[in-house]
Amino acid sequence: MQRVHIVGAGISGLACAVRLSSEGHDVILYEGAGHAGGRCRSYHDDHLDCTIDNGNHLLLSGNTGVQEYLALIDAEAELTGPDRAVFPFVDLAFNLKWTVEIDDSWWPGWILDRNRRIPGTGIWDYFKSARLMIASEKDVLQDVIDTDTNLFRRFIEPLTVGVLNTPAESGSAALLAKVIRKTFIRGARACRPRIARHGLSQTFVDPALRYLEYRDARFEPNRRLRNITTVGQRAVALAFADGEQTIDAGDMVVLALPAQAVGTLLPAIDPPSEFHPIVNAHFRVDDPPEVPEQAGLIGIVGGTAQWVFFRDNIISVTVSAADELAQQSNESIANAIWRDLRAAICGLPKEPPYRHRVIKERRATFSQTPRSIRHRAQCRCGFDNIFLAGDWVDTGFPATIEGSIRSGFEAARVIAAVNS
Repeated sequence: MQRVHIVGAGISGLACAVRLSSEGHDVILYEGAGHAGGRCRSYHDDHLDCTIDNGNHLLLSGNTGVQEYLALIDAEAELTGPDRAVFPFVDLAFNLKWTVEIDDSWWPGWILDRNRRIPGTGIWDYFKSARLMIASEKDVLQDVIDTDTNLFRRFIEPLTVGVLNTPAESGSAALLAKVIRKTFIRGARACRPRIARHGLSQTFVDPALRYLEYRDARFEPNRRLRNITTVGQRAVALAFADGEQTIDAGDMVVLALPAQAVGTLLPAIDPPSEFHPIVNAHFRVDDPPEVPEQAGLIGIVGGTAQWVFFRDNIISVTVSAADELAQQSNESIANAIWRDLRAAICGLPKEPPYRHRVIKERRATFSQTPRSIRHRAQCRCGFDNIFLAGDWVDTGFPATIEGSIRSGFEAARVIAAVNS
């Protein structure tokens, strides 16, 4: 039987392995770390004395790749969220609070209602923003959107930074438009916020590993790939730190690794080289606050914090494109974010709780600008039996969980097509 060697057990590698296993392929999944999940995982933090995610991820009900993946591994019930498409916001600079609620229909009737529109916006602001939907691959957001409006500042900018992990003005307009077409334009059924009920590992990682075990796929952690031996256009051996794995005739290799790792292993690949950090802060509180609209999250404008997530007695905050913030000390970051939380949420104490944790992902995703996007590699990368997967591989979607899963599924689809 043909064997597929998948190197990298992040979400893209897991998605590829699950799909191929479901189709009867013999799969070996290698991972350099001692655990699967990559940037999308949970762990027990001794200081907080509870399980937290290494980073927060907002999903939408229109993320069809996520839905398909979770259905395969029987983990659909692990996502939770409100029945409505509601997004509570706070503008700290103007002491304003509001909720964006998307209608069930594709027709955006909410923008015609003055009481439902974002504060300080008019109907014409929304119609002008429709230029985004015809953006070219070369356009940055400020080429097609007026960035000097309340609509931009109070909705488009926090959405863009959260999705692209790139400063909004310079982010790819075409990538953002792709997300909006798949979610907000389709109405509430496609843009209800979804959050991992118990944690990222319990949702995306552990069920996948159980599925692979049931399908007799092998998962080999602590195997870091050092080199690939090729003859002509074929990989013939994988050199790991602990030994070599021969690649037999007819076997396939999927590299589901970060961009810089693939660029080192395959010098012919010229991956994106510009990245932005993400800073996450987790606070353990004695009395969990009431979440507006029971949405599970709040968007914050005009402060350091950007998106706030609530699970049990943990308040987690994500700051994307955090180039300057990531240079500060953890305590300075925690204090700045806690000030924002106190201004946005009633009843929090003056000082941040002793049990808090700041996590910096310094190279979280590549800078999703038109210039960097030109360096996204294709799944078929010029070798007969080597294929690429990962959030930086060209799926047409941003470097998110949805994009990672789609890249893994695409690698599996291409391998199946090559075999046939």
